Amino acid sequence: MAVPQVAAPPGVRVKRRGRSWKGWQFVGPFMLVFAFVFLAPIAYTIYLSLYRNQLVGGNSFVGLDNYTKALQDSQFWSALGRVSLFLVVQVPIMLALALIVALAIDSGRLYGKAFFRVSIFLPYAVPAVVATLMWGFMYGNQFGLVKNINDWLGTTLDPLAPNIVLASIGNIVTWEFIGYNMLILYSALATVPTSLYESAEIDGASQMKIITAIKLPAIRGAITIATIFSVIGSFQLFNEPSILRPLAKNAITTFFTPNLYASSLTFSGQQYNYAATVAIIMALVTMVIAYVVQLRGSRDR
Repeated sequence: MAVPQVAAPPGVRVKRRGRSWKGWQFVGPFMLVFAFVFLAPIAYTIYLSLYRNQLVGGNSFVGLDNYTKALQDSQFWSALGRVSLFLVVQVPIMLALALIVALAIDSGRLYGKAFFRVSIFLPYAVPAVVATLMWGFMYGNQFGLVKNINDWLGTTLDPLAPNIVLASIGNIVTWEFIGYNMLILYSALATVPTSLYESAEIDGASQMKIITAIKLPAIRGAITIATIFSVIGSFQLFNEPSILRPLAKNAITTFFTPNLYASSLTFSGQQYNYAATVAIIMALVTMVIAYVVQLRGSRDR
């Protein structure tokens, strides 16, 4: 039904309200900072990826040639395959351990749960550089803990050997981030009404049934978020292999991970344009995988 228009009395001028810019005054500072620190670097990286610094002609436009070169680069594919393997193996183990710890703390049957919660979260507060140096000292077979174990047992254990160095890095990352993911899952569990657990116990449900039928479905969104963060972190793997590389030069190459490869291209090879191309491709791969995980999690919910 149309709303009748009320005419203004004769001789009275109606002042029309103009467009209000108060909303932009609130979001304007954030939008400026966002454009400066986020959008501008992405735009500049895309710009660099479309050029190539040549001996003749200097920095010239080459279109998608850098992307074609990257897709045919065996070192890039080796690095991408390595972090993909790291993602497939390390992330499920880390999230499973974080889930077990979160369920144990939330159960109310764990004595001193506040102590365990802080203790497990504490490694996340340790900077990644410090944590990697600490574990690198323990991993070294010429000094530190591993050397002592080899001397005592007469073994030749080397956690930084080429065939197991990726697993050693996975152990460091798991130690660092299990507490972070535990906190995400435990916070989600804390929002589940306890009345659901009491009703299930009255109906005769076991603790395992309560976990599978109530707790896990209730925190599925938190599990999806933790998985997305872990996927992004896996594709961004850089600190740990970069710091461990002086201890394992034969195992950790300059193209061990895509980020390490891009860093090597930039600072050692002076190939800024190609490094920007590798960064853009990895950003697209990460976005696609993270979106698939989010879509799958939303569909399950």
